[in-house]
Amino acid sequence: MLDYLSFKNQLKNLIESPENHSYLLAVSGGADSMVLASLFHDSGCKFQVAHINYKLRGEDSDLDQKVVQDFCEKNNIPFHLYEVSEKDSKPENSIQLWARELRYNFFKKIQQQENLEFLVTAHHLNDQLETFIINLSKAAGINGLSGIPSNDNNILRPLLPFSKEEIYEFAKENNVEFREDLSNKKSDYLRNKIRNEIVPKLLETNENFLENFKKSSSYLNQTKDFVQNQIKEIENKLSVFNKDHKILSKEKLNQESDFVKFEILKKYGFNQEEEISKIFKAENGSSFFSKEYQLKIDRNELIFSNLNSDILNEKPEEIILNINEDQEIILPESLEFKISNAESLKWLLDMEKIRLPLILRKKKEGDVFFPIGMKGKKRVSKFLRDEKLSIFEKENIWLLCDSKDQILGILPYRQDGRFSADKHTKKTLKIKWTEKQQIL
Repeated sequence: MLDYLSFKNQLKNLIESPENHSYLLAVSGGADSMVLASLFHDSGCKFQVAHINYKLRGEDSDLDQKVVQDFCEKNNIPFHLYEVSEKDSKPENSIQLWARELRYNFFKKIQQQENLEFLVTAHHLNDQLETFIINLSKAAGINGLSGIPSNDNNILRPLLPFSKEEIYEFAKENNVEFREDLSNKKSDYLRNKIRNEIVPKLLETNENFLENFKKSSSYLNQTKDFVQNQIKEIENKLSVFNKDHKILSKEKLNQESDFVKFEILKKYGFNQEEEISKIFKAENGSSFFSKEYQLKIDRNELIFSNLNSDILNEKPEEIILNINEDQEIILPESLEFKISNAESLKWLLDMEKIRLPLILRKKKEGDVFFPIGMKGKKRVSKFLRDEKLSIFEKENIWLLCDSKDQILGILPYRQDGRFSADKHTKKTLKIKWTEKQQIL
């Protein structure tokens, strides 16, 4: 049963101390939104009202606006109106999507201007059932079948537990004025068709149908929460974090079920079954892009980079190094290396064999050096392959060169033996790593 007490209790279920927050109510003039406004007026909460006049139904649209505006003026409630004009070009198709985007943009603008924390809509239990059927017809997963969330991204829907019938009863008992949108009686949209033709037949099958559906919806939401927690635990076990990227074990993720793969990868915008299949069959070095992420395949790793992150801004291709009074070059602290061998930290150069200043640069096609401890020369690209470095580690490779562009070594993996100090060296130059870079 919907009354002031049950409404207040539901509001408290959604947020703590609701009287301490501010709200923007989306009010169309129909029974559900006008009842919502009436309930909020009695709640003592600070709120304002927003209304969109789409100008789609001529005089009826203007009369809807009048009902809402009169209610606000009578009760001294701040009222915000958006009247659709010729500049708001209406698409020939997808009127509903256009209208939804328009109103939510308007609501967001008002919230920012008036510093209102929550947007409140009047979705109810019948809306929930319609959404369930729509998503069921689209082969939606558990998230879709769980329906409309009651509290999501600061959008509250406190009427979700209550049926359309309970809302009408409340309006009648409390003399709440509202207007019927007669266009809802037409079955020209999928939701209207479900509302007018399918739901009534379902309700006829069982007098407790809606109440049982509410319980089923609650069970689905609990199941969804449980599954999401399990998915998060699995993802954490497969994940490696670093400053620039998130890395998942491709091999271990591939051993999980298709459902787990989908649930994890869709968080990064990869939510098409065909695309996910290609990811696990792709060759080493392949890249995939979603709206926000780049996914690189690197042997047994999936490396995610946020395309909107400042990290991906262009980095310097060359860094000039300075020598201190102790004949040392201290590497910039901004450079991060993964060092697995303590001997890698002991770099001594023969000053007579090099030409200053020394420079750090990225590798180029055709780079060759003479790795210390080995005979002969080796391509830098071949050395990196033999070291089995990940794409991430390769991206952080710097070549230490002198002013003649002679390669003195690959940081932090191997010096060039031609320029390293030996027993005949008279004057040495030490490469000094910061404590931050000494990761063993």
